[in-house]
Amino acid sequence: MINDRVKGTRVIRTALPAEVEDIARLHARARATYYPEGVPDDGTDWVAAWRRVVARSDAQVLCAVEQGRIVAVASFRTPEGGPAETVKLYQFHVDPDRWRSGLGTVLHAACVEHWRAEARRTASLDVHADNERAQAFYRRQGWVAEPSDGGHHLEMRLLLAGE
Repeated sequence: MINDRVKGTRVIRTALPAEVEDIARLHARARATYYPEGVPDDGTDWVAAWRRVVARSDAQVLCAVEQGRIVAVASFRTPEGGPAETVKLYQFHVDPDRWRSGLGTVLHAACVEHWRAEARRTASLDVHADNERAQAFYRRQGWVAEPSDGGHHLEMRLLLAGE
């Protein structure tokens, strides 16, 4: 479990099971920004999905809290069948009202610190192909895009340790 990290008035800490509804609402707000026609209803119960992720013993969910409110969240774990030195960032969301405040950078730095402490060598993520804002954020953090297959998502990688 990650120790609480206080960054000014922000605390980065492990999310609690009681917070999954707040996390799901934040996720929905952030996700809505990159679907110009509206978020597709694929039938996913995101509260239940977040509840499962927070409960997983092999996953980590970090959240940024300001004034008692979750304003950003990240979830990651070793991908199914993946090598132990690889971590996948499955979700990374910042409250749209807090974009460009440095919050994403602080949460991302906490993730990287956690991954390095676990001796991870590589991180991967999938970002929506139309989400240019998020892609630019990840590039500023050192992520590199893999060649695109023309699908809905772009895969990106971050080297955490020298090869």
